Amino acid sequence: MSLLERIGRDIKAARERDPAASSNLEVIIVYPGFHARQLHRLAHTLHQAHVPALPRIISHVNRLITGIEIHPGAKIGDGFFIDHGMGVVIGETAEIGDNCHLYQGVTLGGTSTRREKRHPTLEDNVEVGAGAKLIGAITIGENAQVGAGSVVVTNVPPNATIVGVPGHIVAYRDPGSDTVQHLPDPEWDRITALEERIDRLNAKLRELEDRTSQNTADPAPAASEDEGTA
Repeated sequence: MSLLERIGRDIKAARERDPAASSNLEVIIVYPGFHARQLHRLAHTLHQAHVPALPRIISHVNRLITGIEIHPGAKIGDGFFIDHGMGVVIGETAEIGDNCHLYQGVTLGGTSTRREKRHPTLEDNVEVGAGAKLIGAITIGENAQVGAGSVVVTNVPPNATIVGVPGHIVAYRDPGSDTVQHLPDPEWDRITALEERIDRLNAKLRELEDRTSQNTADPAPAASEDEGTA
């Protein structure tokens, strides 16, 4: 596939995934995610050619212009789309497959200071929600979805939906039919049970308060002076 065809796939990805994109020209002119991707193409090519300093300079300019920081060493597939993009950080050894979609504030970060694979790998068709943090040399399986604000530090199997801090799987979906199989969520079930118990306790407390108020408003009649006299 030629460079122009690859750029065309990036434009098509923006048009398909963002309803606000009204034309190819609009994507080319005003979409920071598209700009960041094209500047990274240049920086990555120079990085692969072992050109000193210049790839990092381009990466720095990229961040100043778009608010998106992508290390020149990161490997990114075709059809990549960053929606809005401000605050996205993609580390040096990150690998992103085809047709992946990131929202603003996503971090593909590392935990090691060694010169080794230390950033996440996203397989094809992965979607990562706003503010999610994917940390370490983990693999996010194809067609997986990561919920906004999640913190993921372990591998995610294909077709899974993962949410929470730390991230845990809540559903699997069938890409062929879009059928979603929801999994039991013990944490959410426990929270729901606690909320129901609190509601029952509040109801009992209100009942006791009502009884106390009624007893205060209607005191028992005083005993007659003649009662109990011989």
